[in-house]
Amino acid sequence: MSTFVADLKPILRLFLAERRRALLLGAVLSAATVTAGIALLGLSGWFITATALAGLSAAVAMTFDVFAPAAGIRLLAIVRTAARYGERLATHDATLGVLAALREKLFRGFAEPGAARALLYRPARLLFRLTADIDALDSLYLRILVPAVVAIGAALAASGVLGLMHPVFGLCFGLFLASAGLGLPLIAGRIARKHARGRAHGIEALRSRTIDLVAGQTDLLMAGRLDGQRSAIIAADGYAARADDRLNRVETGLTFGFGLVSTLLLTASLLAVAALAETKAITAPVAALGLLIAFAAVEPFAALRRGALELGRTLLAARRISPRLAVAAVTEPLALPMPGYAFSLAGASAFHENSVVPALESIDLALRQGERLAVIGASGAGKSSLLALLSGELPARSGSVAAVTATPLTQRTELFEDSLRGNLLLANPDASEARLRDVLAAAGLLADVDAMPRGIDTRLGEGGLGLSGGQSRRLALARLFLRDTPLWLLDEPTESLDGATARDVLQRLSAMAAGRSLVIATHIRREAAIADRIAVIEGGRISEISRCGEAAFEKALDRLRPD
Repeated sequence: MSTFVADLKPILRLFLAERRRALLLGAVLSAATVTAGIALLGLSGWFITATALAGLSAAVAMTFDVFAPAAGIRLLAIVRTAARYGERLATHDATLGVLAALREKLFRGFAEPGAARALLYRPARLLFRLTADIDALDSLYLRILVPAVVAIGAALAASGVLGLMHPVFGLCFGLFLASAGLGLPLIAGRIARKHARGRAHGIEALRSRTIDLVAGQTDLLMAGRLDGQRSAIIAADGYAARADDRLNRVETGLTFGFGLVSTLLLTASLLAVAALAETKAITAPVAALGLLIAFAAVEPFAALRRGALELGRTLLAARRISPRLAVAAVTEPLALPMPGYAFSLAGASAFHENSVVPALESIDLALRQGERLAVIGASGAGKSSLLALLSGELPARSGSVAAVTATPLTQRTELFEDSLRGNLLLANPDASEARLRDVLAAAGLLADVDAMPRGIDTRLGEGGLGLSGGQSRRLALARLFLRDTPLWLLDEPTESLDGATARDVLQRLSAMAAGRSLVIATHIRREAAIADRIAVIEGGRISEISRCGEAAFEKALDRLRPD
């Protein structure tokens, strides 16, 4: 139970913070709709029965007031219709508003430092969080909280009305209706929870594997894994279908249970009002009113059926989303280093998320302004982790980190399905046309852009489709040039480029970096050769630092891959 509350607390807090009044208004209107419906059915039954009995005697018929009950019935019908319309409008508007705020907050959580790595390796899973998991949370308010509150209110109201006929009758009716009406959905929800989670996991696997098939079909075909991927998709589809089948069985059983409870309650109510009418404790019209109120009071509990089946999916979505909502909205920037330095690390250690092995351990390193540092080492030694630490993406567990504002250039060239202009403006939305052309020229891409039909407004396909590998890297380089920061963090900037293009890119980068500090994580000789110092990292520790002109510097260069 404590886990259940802990998972839902951030979600409920956000619900109340965003649309408190609208959510409460929706609940009130929903209760008004159900109350008016119960009263309308009960009053109509009383009126029809009383009218029929009044017609048996001419004297009674002459004095029977048909106008007040008829006006009451019409008023209740109008109230029920208006409340139903307002309830639908208020609850759905509030829910959609809350989900939009939730999606925005979750997206901001994905923009926190450290989230880029998760987005890189698990894009389909995180997309599922932004879509299906958030959509699942509309059940929390619409199909669980509001129906439960309204059903309990209806049970109390019906119990009170029937209690006026006979206290024991009202008390027994209310206790049985509340216990059975809430107990059945809770039991069904517990049974369905596992299957609802299985269905959610199955659909997530189905979507992610389908995305992998579409996006990586060339690689899968070359590796001979195309049939295997199709089989994995079929398996995920079968898993989700089996979970659906089990949920349908649970729903069928719950429907049967509600039908049985309704029949028992109506039978017992019929016998009770008949007995009360026989003893002259109530009149026949009042007996009809009581029976119809008992019948109408059962209906709100049937609305919990859908919520019970989706309870497991809702809790799973809340459990997966809640940690991201707990991320602080404002991240503390790195401290500034001493004047004249680009960064300084003192005993800095850092861990990747969910890892017990340090990515970096006891790092002592400093870089002066305008100085260039190459970081070399085997794959997994900690080069990229060091850059992440300096950019603030990877927090330090211990020690101190001080750095000026940095701009990273990662190994991958991340381009979007947008125009060339749009991809450039990501780095500096206020850049002028002249500035954009300057950085394109500095990156050696201006001539290629001018040769395109629409120039800088030429649209790219997904992932920068339409540009060659060299052109894509030059565009990423131009985007780097737009960032006027004193520290550039370069992670293998010319990897996968041919020798001539790589040397040209390095020459242009070196020219544009005049006065700036550079940190280059590399295993290629040409990239390390432009540095003033080389730091060798092994197992997350700096094992050696050498300066240009020293024998150790040349020895370190000789360890790297030649051009």
